[in-house]
Amino acid sequence: MNLQTKSALAFLLASAALLAAAQTPPPAQMEPGNATHPPRPIPPTRDPHTQGYVAAKELPDGANAPPDSDGNFILGPTHNPAPEAVERDSVPRGTVYEFTMNSADSKLYPGIARDPYTFGTPDPNDPAKLIVTTSHPAPYTRHVAVYVPAQYVPGTAAPFIVGADGPDRLLFTVLDNLIAEHKVPAMIVISIGNGSGDAQGSERGLEYDTMSGRYAEFVEKEVLPLVESQYHVKLTRDPDGRAAMGGSSGAACALIMAWYHPEWYHRVLSYSGTYVNQQWPPNPATPHGAWGFHEQLIPESPRKPIRIWMEVGDRDLLNSNAMRDNMHDWVVANENMARVLAAKGYHYQFVFARNAGHTDRAVKQQTLAEALEYLWQGYPR
Repeated sequence: MNLQTKSALAFLLASAALLAAAQTPPPAQMEPGNATHPPRPIPPTRDPHTQGYVAAKELPDGANAPPDSDGNFILGPTHNPAPEAVERDSVPRGTVYEFTMNSADSKLYPGIARDPYTFGTPDPNDPAKLIVTTSHPAPYTRHVAVYVPAQYVPGTAAPFIVGADGPDRLLFTVLDNLIAEHKVPAMIVISIGNGSGDAQGSERGLEYDTMSGRYAEFVEKEVLPLVESQYHVKLTRDPDGRAAMGGSSGAACALIMAWYHPEWYHRVLSYSGTYVNQQWPPNPATPHGAWGFHEQLIPESPRKPIRIWMEVGDRDLLNSNAMRDNMHDWVVANENMARVLAAKGYHYQFVFARNAGHTDRAVKQQTLAEALEYLWQGYPR
């Protein structure tokens, strides 16, 4: 076999291998529960001026919304980190403490898990319900990080943020800079890792997607006392000095905390909020899970003392699981949230980001400083 023939054969074999790889998605991309299911489709790019979406102000590319303005804004497609998202040697840095919590020590969350590569099936009698048969008790360990700013005065009651899916290192860096610039109060962060898994039947799904006060009660009874006793800090009891934040289901959890316990939390920061039908087990009081926030709860309830900053990407999720209930479009859910919050007179800011996916890292680097400034408007610096 001459060199030219060998080269041609090698090219054909390599081409065949690439074709096979393209036609066979890796396991991580397959739909859980079905090893032969094709990969999930890439979400379409949504136009912020789509009929039915809220009217919003277009911002110059690279610009953020003003931190003192309510309303709806559209970010341009370029997302560069804000100056506050970069560490500065000249700025005092807070101290970050870390510890773990075990499920065996929790009275509220003893632990569940869904078997790997399984998901669930829609209830044939109700497409808004998902039947999960592979969820079972299981232990977990969660990681918690506590950020204490350099400016904290021991013995004083500090405002604080509870963050989901922690630790959130970017948040700590941004706060170092914003606090030094006197743009936000000197606050503590309790950045709490989830109990593992995702969506229905998982510990994370149980914690973040359940429409009840349970997770806020877990934080209040099992996390905050540990933080105060172990790190000799004092956390404010004033709900106006308490915020909750997260991305995806963690964002839904942040609003759930404030909604069911407004006596504890008045401020919410949300990236790609999962305000969709993802609650499990089903609850007759809120049959559509967090979709119920914009469908019923906010429109039909007296306005609560909650201030909220929200973001969604133009390529955010759409029908990302087996259910086809018309309650799994993240963009529509967040657009609906903006509409009902405005109608009820809430202080809110909604940012629609072009050229952005679900919980987009570049968007967070661009906007987190502005979001925190907006979130803490009205609180003493």
